Amino acid sequence: MNSGQTVFSQLMAFAPRYEFRVCVERYRGDYKVQSFSCWDQFLTLGFAQLTYRESLRDIEACLRSAPTKLYHMGIRGRVSRNNLAHANQVRDWRIYADFAQVLIRAARDLYVDEAFAIELDHVVYALDSTVVDLCLSLFPWAQFRRHKSAVKLHTLLDLRGNIPTVIIVTSGRVHDVHFLDQLVWEAGSIYLMDRGYLDFGRLYRIHQSGAFFVTRSRRRLDCQRQSSNPVDQSAGLRCDQMITLNNPIPKRSYPDRLRRIRYIDPNTKRCFVFLTNNTLLPAHTITDLYRCRWQVELFFRWIKQHLRIKSFYGTSENAVKTQVWTAISIYVLVAIVKKRLQLDRSLFSILQVLSVSLLEKTPLEQLLTEQACNEIDDEAANQLILFN
Repeated sequence: MNSGQTVFSQLMAFAPRYEFRVCVERYRGDYKVQSFSCWDQFLTLGFAQLTYRESLRDIEACLRSAPTKLYHMGIRGRVSRNNLAHANQVRDWRIYADFAQVLIRAARDLYVDEAFAIELDHVVYALDSTVVDLCLSLFPWAQFRRHKSAVKLHTLLDLRGNIPTVIIVTSGRVHDVHFLDQLVWEAGSIYLMDRGYLDFGRLYRIHQSGAFFVTRSRRRLDCQRQSSNPVDQSAGLRCDQMITLNNPIPKRSYPDRLRRIRYIDPNTKRCFVFLTNNTLLPAHTITDLYRCRWQVELFFRWIKQHLRIKSFYGTSENAVKTQVWTAISIYVLVAIVKKRLQLDRSLFSILQVLSVSLLEKTPLEQLLTEQACNEIDDEAANQLILFN
């Protein structure tokens, strides 16, 4: 007798089904589909992400081992390697990209008041990209170097909650700086980026939109000092200057003044030179902000370790992008569950618990509560006491 929902069904109940249907209809994903709909595909790939399945054969064997539970998991179509491979090949990846954006908007609303390492009223973003290496013979469309293919994930991360707000998947050859052309800048927000994004024409567009940027300067920047502010050298600061560019080509791209801050890390003794258009924040706050940019590197490391985006279930561009966007959707969905259930556990811990309990019928909140997982009923144990 069925008593309650599976953990997988309870988790997927947090995904707005109506919004998913809107995304499917936008790209006619279920046109002439008689079995294994887009929703079945999303659930199957989501199950594969949560349980760390390695291949289509692995997914098929795992789900077919529990055929009586597929209906209660929400999967109505027949799960097979051919069905899933065909769906990954022909179903438009933008369905899952748009649905991920729906989840991202919901997550950002939940994490808008999340504590941040620095007390600021601004929204702070970090920009960066990561490369996922591929086999050239299997992924020739993503050729990166002469004997290697790769895809690159360009990411804009909201540092309140570490929620990815924009992700663009390209081949590895696309330079990082072109990601700036795809973004809509929010006035009053702060964008943190490394030297790979140093393009004065694009930075000036950020400045004109009313947003702020913090980046690192090139080693040899031809500039002229206009004024200087006093700095606390005991904190590692060496200078806080307002400068203008001397070279006529970059000066034509960025005719306004820039703020230049030189800082020496007390621990590593490394010298950093920052450029920003924000003239109001203290110099030490600018250096602390750039240190927070490391969160995007930790995000990349986390998703590579705990989500399936390093080995793919298909070799076409559509299959790769579908899997990447499904992985991002699962990451954001778990973040939504964590916030709505007010869980104290980390995302890593939640994923580990879910990976071994998706087919159980334990209430989700009870399963993921830290106290319930740590409590041990010593009185009910049958083991005899060996030592007093």
